[in-house]
Amino acid sequence: MPAFTRDVAIIGAGLSGLTAATELRKAGVSVVVVEARDRVGGRTWTGDIDGAMIEIGGQWLSPHHTAALDLVKELGLETFSRHRIGESIYLAADGERHLFTGDVFPAPAATTKEIQRLLTLLDTLAAEVGADQPWAHPRAAELDAVPFPLWLARESDDEYARETVAFYVSGAMLTKPAHTLSTLQALHMAAAQGSYTNLATDTFMLDKRVVGGMQQVSQRLAASLGDDVVLNAPVRRMEWSDEGVTVIADGDLEVRADQAILAIPPTLYPSISFAPPLPRLRNQMYQHMSFGFVVKIHAVYDKPFWRAKGLSGTGFSDTDLLSEIYDNTNYDADNGALVGFIVNEQADAYFAMDADARKEAALASFVRYLGPEAANPTVFYESDWGAEEFTGGAYGVSFDFGGLTRYGASLRTPLGPIHFACSDLAGQGFQHIDGAVRMGRRAAEEIVERRKASVL
Repeated sequence: MPAFTRDVAIIGAGLSGLTAATELRKAGVSVVVVEARDRVGGRTWTGDIDGAMIEIGGQWLSPHHTAALDLVKELGLETFSRHRIGESIYLAADGERHLFTGDVFPAPAATTKEIQRLLTLLDTLAAEVGADQPWAHPRAAELDAVPFPLWLARESDDEYARETVAFYVSGAMLTKPAHTLSTLQALHMAAAQGSYTNLATDTFMLDKRVVGGMQQVSQRLAASLGDDVVLNAPVRRMEWSDEGVTVIADGDLEVRADQAILAIPPTLYPSISFAPPLPRLRNQMYQHMSFGFVVKIHAVYDKPFWRAKGLSGTGFSDTDLLSEIYDNTNYDADNGALVGFIVNEQADAYFAMDADARKEAALASFVRYLGPEAANPTVFYESDWGAEEFTGGAYGVSFDFGGLTRYGASLRTPLGPIHFACSDLAGQGFQHIDGAVRMGRRAAEEIVERRKASVL
């Protein structure tokens, strides 16, 4: 039976786990990282699909993602900006195609003004709620009990403005129908990205990519850890007490450690048998957290034909199959690439089709945005994270109504020797690569401080 004895056992070789391991190593703490998959990177995954480099998972960084940007630079990697030159496209509910520039969808002047008013109001509330402890806000329980669309309806009688504002958080970020999200959850998402206006600003969000692919960040961290990263080892059992932990994984792997970090989505904790069982409150909390559902559609072409038409490759729709599309051409590539997203109930309907019908429907949506040339890609690929056994959805986990106020204070609190780290638990950078890095560093700091205190 392979066995390790280390100071810290880390479950999950995504960005949180590998960041934590790297920081602990720097502090002289011995680690082993146990990963269920045959690769590192978690929800970042750069694949070769029919000869094309595809970002199957998370890929973008924005200006406020300073922790992740600093790490990328530290690892010697470079970034490049998303192509935004040209007009963007909005597909209206009536099927009409509108060209526009800037960050605000085409709308009558009164509606545009109302959208800005709502964004200003939400920015103020998001700043009050904050990213780190939204459950501590005096109105937290009230805001956590009100569906976001209902809150918007109380604030505005402009339906288009309400739907547009709701889209930024429900369709573009949390990937759940807006009526399933509390107002507090929406405000937390906004606060975690700096403001609600940031979420609504195309020239701010989804800003930069890593040259050569985002998974390289994890791969370089893992390379520095060497044999202390173990793949193909799903963890099945964790025995824990004040004396330490014993982690048991497939392949007869056993790890004994003083402390552990669970660096996997909290929805996966129930797949591990804990002895003794996790406390009742923790089990309840994880039952009230769930992933959204989004399909990421990739289409690669001989050239970025949309650019010759004066189009940026960016498009949005509240009603079409692909709710967002972007130019996703790789750095210095000769070809062109698009990425589009299908979310919520649209994603449910999409996977009710067979593979040929899905491809036809997705490409038809690209055509409605960009014209007939979009119908014939050289490579077509679906990123379906809902089918990933060791993830279970995308982009991240959020609470149902009331969950954030009921359980939020316990989200990141260590449980005996067990610490918790992943982007789903983050304050700043929540559900983003930046949040994963921040949570990995936070868990490492907790452990280093605890070890210092134990010798005093």
